[in-house]
Amino acid sequence: MFESKESKEPKKWHYIFFAVMILLAVGLKAYAYYWPKATINFNGRILHVLVADTDVNRIKGWSGKKNMGKYDGMLFVFPDKKQHTMVMRDMKFPLDIIWLDGFTIVDMAPNLQPENDISEEDLTPYFARLPSTLVLELPAGFIMENKLKIGDRMEMVE
Repeated sequence: MFESKESKEPKKWHYIFFAVMILLAVGLKAYAYYWPKATINFNGRILHVLVADTDVNRIKGWSGKKNMGKYDGMLFVFPDKKQHTMVMRDMKFPLDIIWLDGFTIVDMAPNLQPENDISEEDLTPYFARLPSTLVLELPAGFIMENKLKIGDRMEMVE
């Protein structure tokens, strides 16, 4: 008796809306795999590092990787200054860890070994004696080879 004059077929804007939503979802998913890069200078040594500046990337770190590939390290950037704890979650290779307040070294942990097949709560926590804003992970031996010490400064090149 009462018939709607509107057609039940999807309108053109429905298709456009659906396509935009799919593109946004794909774009957000792809961005999650994006790692910014930086170039830093430590006592005249130029290093190309990945930058972990999101919660997802800070948690992931080097987990599951066999090595650092073409990079010299990873720089963790934190939004606040505090004692940031690092763990060797699902690591396959040893690391040196350096905590920095701004660009000044406040603490270091050399030659940390992987902890395989360990539950999250049993991982050894590593944290600096002083608050930091940045944490730099480098190949084990870097601290000793380059004679780094607390108070040394890092410079951002790019």
